[in-house]
Amino acid sequence: MTQTPGTPAEPQPAAEDTPEPKPEVGVGPWEGEWPQGDHWDPDLLSDGDRRNVVDKYRYWKHDAIVADLDSKRHEFHIAIENWQHDLNIGTVVRTANAFLAKEVHIIGRRRWNRRGAMVTDRYQHVRHHPTVEDFVAWAQGEGLAIIGIDIFPDSVPLETYELPRKCVLVFGQEGPGLTPEVHEAAAATLSIEQFGSTRSINAGSAAAIAMHAWVRRHVFGQYV
Repeated sequence: MTQTPGTPAEPQPAAEDTPEPKPEVGVGPWEGEWPQGDHWDPDLLSDGDRRNVVDKYRYWKHDAIVADLDSKRHEFHIAIENWQHDLNIGTVVRTANAFLAKEVHIIGRRRWNRRGAMVTDRYQHVRHHPTVEDFVAWAQGEGLAIIGIDIFPDSVPLETYELPRKCVLVFGQEGPGLTPEVHEAAAATLSIEQFGSTRSINAGSAAAIAMHAWVRRHVFGQYV
């Protein structure tokens, strides 16, 4: 069709949007002869494994994965106070799984938001303590140093502190931070050096930094 100069072009029909294929998560059914061993899950071998696990654990039974993790867990624990249903707890649990913490301890309310954990709580031991007193008594009975992570006048830098091998790193509620009871019970309270304008980072980020500091010291032998 010839267009007369000065007249607007006729609108063209919009091209149909082709939905992009969703990326597949995990692996499909096992190809070839099935492997032998009690740790293999026949349902996963038959149907595929879509779980969020590393390749080593593809097609493994859940209990077999937990047992293997239990055989090599690190000696640090993680604790977080939960007085207001802190949304960071799920992220902390997921990170604790990634760094293979011995256990995660929830102090205060038993219920917590599991969304951020991305199902990793199925592979991570989580223990509940209704009160700070209960938690402190447990830690002392296990011979674990209680190490708080927060900003207090008496806090010392995490970056230059010699983290003990057997310890429990404790994080406070988002906003108010560590309670005075935990601060008093801690062998030391550590702060994370910051260089911007914000006063603090959230508990999920702080937990990841502190756990990685422990791993650098006690797994890779990097001294402060």
